[in-house]
Amino acid sequence: MKFGFIGFGEVGRVFSRALREKGGEIFVYDVLLDQPRRAPLLQEKIRQAGAVAGTLPDVASRSDCLVSVVTTEVAKAAAQLCSKHLKPGQVYLDLNSTSPTVKVNIGRIVEDRGAEFVEGAVLGAVGATGANTRILLGGRKGPETAELLSRFGLNADFYSSEIGKASMFKMLRSIFSKGLETLLLELLIAGKRAGIEQDLWDDITDFMEKKPFAAIGGNWIQTHAVAYERRYHEMVQVTETMREIGIEPIMTDATTAFFKRSLALDLDSAFPEKPNSFEAVVAHMEKRLRKGGGAQG
Repeated sequence: MKFGFIGFGEVGRVFSRALREKGGEIFVYDVLLDQPRRAPLLQEKIRQAGAVAGTLPDVASRSDCLVSVVTTEVAKAAAQLCSKHLKPGQVYLDLNSTSPTVKVNIGRIVEDRGAEFVEGAVLGAVGATGANTRILLGGRKGPETAELLSRFGLNADFYSSEIGKASMFKMLRSIFSKGLETLLLELLIAGKRAGIEQDLWDDITDFMEKKPFAAIGGNWIQTHAVAYERRYHEMVQVTETMREIGIEPIMTDATTAFFKRSLALDLDSAFPEKPNSFEAVVAHMEKRLRKGGGAQG
């Protein structure tokens, strides 16, 4: 089985190595190969991975499954360049972190050449979890491609035959993962400024380790329905505190704005007491927002 990689950053290196260990033939093209000063180092990395460097036309035409792992902003351009060399029967697998709309557009580019398009969403940090990082696949050839990649050492699951669904999952999941990343950084930077960074970190990690996240997260949402106003006023004080110590409250301002919006979503009438499920709160808020509730003047 011949796998081609367009792009050879961390994701490309980790995944190609796993595929190679299971017997796959690996071909690689990266734009850095066209830069004389940077090409030698990259060629050595490709050699160490047991892969073969080549030109874009060569890699694209020789591969049974061509994997695009380029930077997000050039994912569509990369597909356009590769499409000139694709043929029926090939699979073009796009693993880049792009929006569902971009995935759909890339799919059209690929399928216009008669090749099969499969979208992929990489969930997690490859640098931490390696080839075991979960990959969601979508498209008509998604099930077969998931089976193929799994057989060759990757952690791939079929998600939906509809292009864009896997990417939607990835994009919305990033609200949590990237949001929590920046929220923690804002907290710890403020803690560092206040001289209590370690105390805050110890308290939070202790709190999060005592109960399953499902219980913690579910309770936060359920109690939002009855405690949003109190929490809004508390967050106003938090933002003032952060400004007093000279830290711009970017994430904290957004949190305050979210609680403020909840003031206009009729939560009191819908939930006179704490609801039994977090799903009821989410459903109510989504419905009110769909109707135009919560607009801030």
